[in-house]
Amino acid sequence: MVNNEYNSSKESGRKQLIMPRIIKSLVWVAMITAWWLVLSLTIDMPAEYKLRHSTDDLRTEYEMMAERYDSLSLVLENVVRRDENVFRKLFESNPYDLSADSDKERVALYEELMDKSNAELSEILEERMQKISKIEHRAIEAHNDLKYAISSQALSIDCVPAIQPVNNKQLTLLAAGKKPLINPFHRAMREHHGVDYLVPEGTAIFATADGTVKSLSEKNTSHGKAITISHGNGYETSYSHLLDIRVKKGQKVKRGDIIALSGNSGLSFVPHLHYEVIYNDTRVDPVHYFFLELNPEEYQRIIRIALSSMQSFD
Repeated sequence: MVNNEYNSSKESGRKQLIMPRIIKSLVWVAMITAWWLVLSLTIDMPAEYKLRHSTDDLRTEYEMMAERYDSLSLVLENVVRRDENVFRKLFESNPYDLSADSDKERVALYEELMDKSNAELSEILEERMQKISKIEHRAIEAHNDLKYAISSQALSIDCVPAIQPVNNKQLTLLAAGKKPLINPFHRAMREHHGVDYLVPEGTAIFATADGTVKSLSEKNTSHGKAITISHGNGYETSYSHLLDIRVKKGQKVKRGDIIALSGNSGLSFVPHLHYEVIYNDTRVDPVHYFFLELNPEEYQRIIRIALSSMQSFD
């Protein structure tokens, strides 16, 4: 009997010693778990840190690509508007809806892209973005070289043709660039020595730099009514197919002065302005002389618009 009581008392003592230890262990486990949760929520592990920042880089890159995509979309929209304007001027009707013709191509392209992995799509996108970046870099270099050439030769900026001859803030009026184009009268490729602006008759034409009116043409020549302005330093500009001339030979003009109204005189297919820049008796591309009113992005857009033209109007 005595032994049973002793064993029972001993067992009870053991339980009293074990229970506090179990409770302490549970408390420590709870504390360690809570501490681990705090650390995991507040401090990134190396793998998590790398993954989080790679996501930030992707987000930044996506935002940059979205901006460039918006810029290219605007250029494409300007080209479409210009082409629709040309169609209306030539045929006096609304343009055809050509979107249906390209639906199959878009579907085929979509299906082709859907078959590619994310890595392949990323590689294609990166390649295209590099091409765009190279074009942008060349355009900015050309823009900077032109400004450097002007300053290094000590030319007066006021005497350099540096704006567009018409109000074209939206860049939608330029319809033909300086390059071989289809002549509307001969139906053959011929060198086009200036740029054409598709504008209604009576549109104000501006002098693009300070200078002196060198010559006027009131006769029914191929250029129709035309003006040539000498700006000095080897620069001249010409404005053809005019409706009305507002200056006289020998008259001094300032950049931005209205010198004429656009028309359809001479060998002209539709009302428009033919504008040329001549430097040291050589016709140069006027698109490269709009730097006072175009930023680098707009300069790239107008170059693309000029390159996309297919037909001249004189």
